Amino acid sequence: MAIYASIHHLTHYTYDRPVTLGPQIIRLRPAPHSRTRVISHSLKVSPGGHFVNHQQDPYGNWLARFVFPEPVREFKIEVDLVADMTVYNPFDFFVEELAEHWPFDYPEEMRDDLVIYRTPEPEGPLLAQFIGSIDFTETRTVDFLVGLNARIAREINYTIRMEPGVQTPDETLEKKFGSCRDSSWLLVQVLRHLGFAARFVSGYLIQLEPDLKSLDGPSGTDHDFTDLHAWCEVFLPGAGWIGLDPTSGLLTGESHIPLAATPHYRNAAPIAGGYAAAGTPEVTFEFDMQVKRVAEHPRITKPFSDEAWDRLNALGRKVDESLAAGDVRLTMGGEPTFVSIDDFESAEWNTAAVGPQKRALADTLIRRLRTRFAPGGFLHYGQGKWYPGESLPRWTFSLYWRRDGQPVWKNPDLVARENDPRALGAPEAGKFLRSFATHLGLAGEFAQPAYEDPAEWILKEAQLPPNVTPENSKLKNPEDRARYARVFDRGLTEPSGFVLPIQRWQARAGSPRWRSEIWKPRRGHLFLVPGDSPVGFRLPLGALPYIPPASYPYTYPADPTVPVGPLPDFHAEILQRRKKVQDEIDRIAAEEAARDAQEAAERKAILPAVSAGHAQQVTRTEDEATDRQTIHQQGVDPSSGAVRTAIAIEPRDGRLNLFMPPCETLEDYLELLAAAEVTAAELNLPIHIEGYSPPHDPRLNVIRVAPDPGVIEVNIHPAHSWEDCVATTEAIYEEARNSRLGADKFMIDGRHTGTGGGNHVVVGGATPNDSPFLRRPDLLKSLILIWQRHPSLSYLFSGLFIGPTSQAPRIDEARHDTLYELEIALSQIGDPVAGGNLPPAWLVDRLLRNMLTDVTGNTHRAEICIDKLYSPDGPTGRLGLVEFRGFEMPPHPRMSLAQQLLLRAIIARCWKAPVTGRPVRWGTVLHDRFMLPHFLWEDLLSLLADLRSHGFDLDPVWFEAQAEFRFPFCGQIEAEGVHLEIRQALEPWHVLGETGAIGGTVRYTDSSVERLQVKMTTLHQDRYRIMCNRRPVPLARTQTSGVSVAGVRFKAWQPPEALHPVLPINAPLTFDIYDDWTGRALAGCVYHVAHPGGRNYDTFPVNGNEAEARRLARFEGIGHSPGVYTPATEMPHPEFPLTLDLRRPIGLL
Repeated sequence: MAIYASIHHLTHYTYDRPVTLGPQIIRLRPAPHSRTRVISHSLKVSPGGHFVNHQQDPYGNWLARFVFPEPVREFKIEVDLVADMTVYNPFDFFVEELAEHWPFDYPEEMRDDLVIYRTPEPEGPLLAQFIGSIDFTETRTVDFLVGLNARIAREINYTIRMEPGVQTPDETLEKKFGSCRDSSWLLVQVLRHLGFAARFVSGYLIQLEPDLKSLDGPSGTDHDFTDLHAWCEVFLPGAGWIGLDPTSGLLTGESHIPLAATPHYRNAAPIAGGYAAAGTPEVTFEFDMQVKRVAEHPRITKPFSDEAWDRLNALGRKVDESLAAGDVRLTMGGEPTFVSIDDFESAEWNTAAVGPQKRALADTLIRRLRTRFAPGGFLHYGQGKWYPGESLPRWTFSLYWRRDGQPVWKNPDLVARENDPRALGAPEAGKFLRSFATHLGLAGEFAQPAYEDPAEWILKEAQLPPNVTPENSKLKNPEDRARYARVFDRGLTEPSGFVLPIQRWQARAGSPRWRSEIWKPRRGHLFLVPGDSPVGFRLPLGALPYIPPASYPYTYPADPTVPVGPLPDFHAEILQRRKKVQDEIDRIAAEEAARDAQEAAERKAILPAVSAGHAQQVTRTEDEATDRQTIHQQGVDPSSGAVRTAIAIEPRDGRLNLFMPPCETLEDYLELLAAAEVTAAELNLPIHIEGYSPPHDPRLNVIRVAPDPGVIEVNIHPAHSWEDCVATTEAIYEEARNSRLGADKFMIDGRHTGTGGGNHVVVGGATPNDSPFLRRPDLLKSLILIWQRHPSLSYLFSGLFIGPTSQAPRIDEARHDTLYELEIALSQIGDPVAGGNLPPAWLVDRLLRNMLTDVTGNTHRAEICIDKLYSPDGPTGRLGLVEFRGFEMPPHPRMSLAQQLLLRAIIARCWKAPVTGRPVRWGTVLHDRFMLPHFLWEDLLSLLADLRSHGFDLDPVWFEAQAEFRFPFCGQIEAEGVHLEIRQALEPWHVLGETGAIGGTVRYTDSSVERLQVKMTTLHQDRYRIMCNRRPVPLARTQTSGVSVAGVRFKAWQPPEALHPVLPINAPLTFDIYDDWTGRALAGCVYHVAHPGGRNYDTFPVNGNEAEARRLARFEGIGHSPGVYTPATEMPHPEFPLTLDLRRPIGLL
C-alpha cells in the first residue's frame, strides 16, 4: 500500500487596472498516459463568468480553453490533485528484437507516424561537437539511453531560471548550466539527431522525504516538495514512450506526473495566453506549490507515526512498573538476523552458512557494537556450531563486557582485524607466549613449540600423484588443497604454534596462583593431532604420561545457581604484580652489580695484567633459527601436579591467534585475559582471542555474531528493562545497517521474506535463581495456553515456513494427541491464585520437555523452546530461559519492539492473573480460517482486548505494519458498489520424504502451493459472488457488515519434487465479480504468479521499492471472464470450509 500525496498549485496574476484576457490555454490536467494514478483532480479558475471547453490537443494531452468576455482585475488558477505514490519499476518494459541494439531504424509502418518526433532542429557547432563525441559502436539500446541521460545530467548543472523560454542546445552546452526545460530540450535534440523519436514533457514532480537515508550516495530531499518540471520521453519499439529525466540522470518514476507531451516545448507550456489593456498595466505575480501527505498506509520503512511510538514507549514503561511491582525480575534477549545489503545472490546469503563475505562483515559489526555498548569489552573469535554434513565448524564472534562497567580489554587496537594481515610467524608467537608466562608468575621456558606431525604429512605427500607438488596438489576439494599448501609452505620443521600448559592452582591462596609443567611426550617434541582446527584443539594429550581417571585434572563448569561476588580489577592486579617483580629484579640486579664490581676489583688486585692482543679466544656455537623445545632432565618436574589444559598461540592468516583454555570460573578467565592484553601492549602485537569462551556468569554481558544459513545471527545480551530493550534493538539495527547489513530480503517475485533466519526472543532472569519460569512455573503454563488459544501469535509474526514440519511448529499442528498429554502435564502445575502444586525446577523440565518439540522430538525446533530452562544435560542448559522461536525478523526496529512489548505485556498479565483451562481443539481450522489475514487480525484484536482488560492498552496500530509485511497487498478493483481486494495469505510448507543424493539423502520442501485471501465488500451480499477461474469462492460473512472473506489455494509452480508433482499449475487466476441476477461478470481482475509480459528476472530485488513493483506488476485490474456462464455447483470440503482448493477437481468431496 502506498502514500497518497496532495498537490496544491496556485498561480495568481493581479493587475492594477482592468485588462481584457485573450483565450487562455491551461494544460494542468494529468495526461492520459500518466503511469502514476491520479485519484482526484480539481481545476478552479477565477474570476467567474468565463466560458470553458475541455478538449484534447493533437497529441492526446488534456487542455482547458478559457474565454473571459469581460475585463478582469485578476487571473487566478488553482489546481488540487491527489496522487497515489505507489512505486513502479521504470525499467519494466520490453524492446522489440530489432531495437535491442543501437543504432537501429524504426519499422517502416511507424516512420510516418513518428516523423514529427524525429525531425531535429539545425544543429549548432557545440551540439555537433557533442554528438560527434558519442560512441556509435553497436550497444544495447537501453544501456545507451541510460548512459546518455546520465551524461547530460553530469555535464549540465541544474539552476533555477525565472526567465521565460528555453535555451537553445548550444546555449545550454556553452553555459554548462540550465533549468530542467533547458536540459530536457537538449536531450530531445540529441536524441533526434541520433535517429530516435523523442518528445518534450512538462508536468509535476513530487519529491517525498525518504524514510531511510542512503549509505552511499545522496539521500534525496530532506523535506517533501513539489514543483513544475520538465523531462523527455523517447519512443522504443515494443516499449512505447520511456521517460528520461536529464536533471537527475534517472528514468522517470511515480514522482513524475505528466501534464503535456509534445514535439516542441512551446506546445507544452502549462499556461498560455495573452491580454490587452489601456496603457501598460502593472502585474503582480504570485506562485505557490505545496504537497502534503493525506494518507500514509503502514509500511515497513515507517511502521507507525512518532506519536504512536511515544504511546508505545509510555506503555512499555507502564509494563515495567507492573513487572517490578510483581518482582518478576524479567530479562529479555533475542537472536535477530541480518543479510548483506549489497549481495542477494551469493550462496552465503541464501543457503550456505559461511562464505567469503560474512566473516569480514561480522568483524565490522562486532567492533561497531563494542564501540556502542562496551568500550571496555573484549572480542572473542571462537568456534561456533558444527552440524552434520558440514566439513568444518562455523565461527562465532563474541563481545564480552562487565556489567559493573570496569574494562575487560582497554585498547581495541590490540585486537587484530580480519582484513589487515601482517607478516607474523613462529618467532613472534614464541616471544609472546614466553612473555605472557612471566606476567602470570611462571617461567618463560614453560612455553613449548608445537609442530605438525611430519610422519602424517610425509605419508600424505607420498599418496599424491607423482606429477603434482604439495604446494599445488590439484585436488578437487579446495579445503584439501589449502591444507597441503598451508603445511608445506610453512615447513614441517617450523612450529605451528606455541603451547603453555596452565592450570589454576586451587590449593594456593597467594601467588603464584597458576601452575604449569613441561610436557614430555615419548617422541620428545609436541606433535599436534592432524587437522584444520586451531592448535589449542589439537593438543597431543594422548601422547602425554598416563594419569589415572581418579587423578585426572578435569575441568568442571561452575554451577550457575551459586551466588557470586563482585569482580576485582585484574588489570590493576597485573600491574601491581609486574611492579613487584620489577622491583625484585632491580634489587637483585643492583646486588649482582655491586658483587660483580667487588669481584672485579679483587680479581684485578690478584691477577697480573693481560697483554694487549693476547686475550684467550672462546669458541661459541651459533643458535639455529628454528625454535627448539627445551630439553629437561628426566624426572624433573617444575610442579607437583599434572596439567592437562593449555593456552596456545599460533600465527594464522596474518594474525597471532591466542587460544584460551577452559576455565572453571570467570575470575580465572579474566585474569588470563588481562595478562594477554598487557603482553600484547608490551610487544605491540595485536592478537585474536579464540578458543574457549568465558564461563556463563551473570556479571558478564555478551553479544555474539555468528553465521547461519543465509544470514548473520546476532545473539544480544538480556535487557533488564524496557529502556534497555529499546536501546539495544535500535542500536543493533543501526549498527548492522552501518556495517552494510540489513533485514530486507525478497523472493524473486518480490515477496518480502524478512531475512529467513528468524528473530527468536529469549526471556528469563539474570540468574537461574531469578528466572520467573523456575520461581513460578505457572507462568510457563499460562504462556503455553495463551499461545495455543491465539493462533495470531504463531502466524502473524512468523516467517514463510510454517506448518507441522516447519522449524517452529505449533504444539497442536497435526499432533492432536499431544494436546491430550499436554492437559495431563499442565494439570500438575498449580498457581498462586487457584492453588495447587508448584513443581520444582527439574520437574517443570520433565513435564514439558517431551511435548514442546517438533514432530521428530527435537526440543530446539519447538515454537516454545525450553532446552535452556532446566536441562539435565549440564549447567549450560540450566539457565532458566524460555525461547520463542516463531518470530521472523521484522525489517524495522520499531516493529520488533512492538512484538517485544506484546510479549512483555502478556508475561505481566499472566504473572498477575494466571491462565487456566483447557487447550482449544482447533483441528483443521488452523490451516483454513487462520491462514487468512482477516481472521488472524480478529484473533489479535481479541488478545489485545484481553490485555486491555488487565490494564495494558496495546494499540492495534502498532501491528498494522506487521500485517502488511506478513500479508502483502496484491491489488483491488471496484465495480457497481462491489469492492474486491486480493491479498497474500499463508500456506503451510511440507517437508517431503528422503530422496537419494550424492553423498547421502536430502529432503525437499514443497513450496509450490500458494494461497490468496479474497475479500468482497458490498451491501448486496446475496446478489454478488466472487468466482476464481469460473469456480465459486466459498465466501464467509464476517463480523463487519457487508464484508465476506475466503481463501483460494492453488498450485503456483510445478517443481519435480512436490506433494503432487504431476498436477498442473492453476495460474493465472481470473477473479470475477459475478452478478447472479444477470448471470455474467460485472468486472474482474487477473493475478499472475510471474510477470504477465514474460519477464524472467535474473536477480533478486535490491530494495523494497523494486520488490513492491514486481508484486504489483503481477496484478491486472482488468480481465474478467467474458459472456454469460453458469458456475458449476461446488461444495466446500468440510474440513476446509473457507478455502477453494483449485487443485481439487469440481465435485470431489
